[in-house]
Amino acid sequence: MSNSSTPAAQKLLSFVQDYYAKHKAMPSFAEVGKLVGLSVSTVHFHVNALKEHNFLGATETGRLVPGKEFFKRTVVSSVRAGALAFADDSTPESLLIDQYLIDTPSRTFLLTVKGYSMKDAGLLPGDCVVVKRGLLPQVGDIVVVDANGEGTVKELAQHPNGDYFLKARNPDFPDISPADGFEIMGVVVGEFRKYTRSKKTAHPALQVVQNSPVTALNNGP
Repeated sequence: MSNSSTPAAQKLLSFVQDYYAKHKAMPSFAEVGKLVGLSVSTVHFHVNALKEHNFLGATETGRLVPGKEFFKRTVVSSVRAGALAFADDSTPESLLIDQYLIDTPSRTFLLTVKGYSMKDAGLLPGDCVVVKRGLLPQVGDIVVVDANGEGTVKELAQHPNGDYFLKARNPDFPDISPADGFEIMGVVVGEFRKYTRSKKTAHPALQVVQNSPVTALNNGP
C-alpha cells in the first residue's frame, strides 16, 4: 500500500482481506467497524481512501467489492536458505499471484502432481502445476501429455536419432517412449506448493513478529 496510507487504513484492509479469504464475501461496514474497533463513519473514511488507491470498490448499492489492487501480495526481495540475509525493503514491491503465474486464463489449467517421477525437477505429490495450452513445446520443457490414454507429467527429451521421448526426473522411474506416440496437452509454466503444518504446540522461546512481512529465526549458520 502507499506510504501515505495510515496504519488504521492498513489494519482495516488486512482485516477485509482475511475476511474475504475465509468467507469468500466482503464484510459490511458495520461488521468491519465492530471487529476492527472503529465507528462506521471512520470505516467509511478509511474505505474511501482505500478506494482511491484501488484496493477496494463498491457496487451501486454501496456493498464493498475487491479492487484491482486487493489481491496484491508483498514481495520482500529474496532470501538465501542457508543464511539470514534480506535486502532493505522499506518500500517492498507487490504482485498479483494469479497475474504472475497466468497470463492467458483461457489457455491455462492447473494440475495436481501425483507420484515421485519428477522429484528431481522439484515436483512432488500434491504440488500444483500451471499448464499452458498452445505453446510450441521445446526439448527440456516439462509437459503434460496423453500417452496411450494416460495422462502424465514428464520432461520432453530427444534421442540422438531425433525421436522424442518422455524423460522421468527420478532415476527410480523409467523414461516413456509410447509405441503410438503421445499428445502434448500443454507446457508447464509454473508450480506452487502449500505446506501443511503440524499441530504441535510452539516452544515458548520462539518469538513471532506479527506486523512484519518476514519473520526469521536463526540459531547458527
